[in-house]
Amino acid sequence: MAFQTEFEFMLPKGYIDEEGNLHKNGLMRLATAADEILPMKDPRVQANPAYLSIIVLSRVIKKLGTLDVINPKVIENLFTSDLSYLQELYNRINSNGASGIKVVCPKCEHQFEVEIQKSGE
Repeated sequence: MAFQTEFEFMLPKGYIDEEGNLHKNGLMRLATAADEILPMKDPRVQANPAYLSIIVLSRVIKKLGTLDVINPKVIENLFTSDLSYLQELYNRINSNGASGIKVVCPKCEHQFEVEIQKSGE
């Protein structure tokens, strides 16, 4: 089984570009250490730490509809529900498989994994 590094997504509302075109389908890749460290030097992040997620998302989203470039300006202009969706997706795919825990049946001692449901799901 190959290690998955890219994840397709569909935005709940979609990004509307300057020409009025709607872009909903995209592709996000796993983040690297540089994706989280290098934006810390950006003056926009130093002035407003909440801006970090804007820059990080602009680095890890490889595709959004037919857009040629995904930059911080694109992420800034997403609807808040789409931004929240992308932040949750980022957290989910970059966590260390933390969506499940290993458990053991007390009767038969069978080991298996149970998925933890995050609040709001």
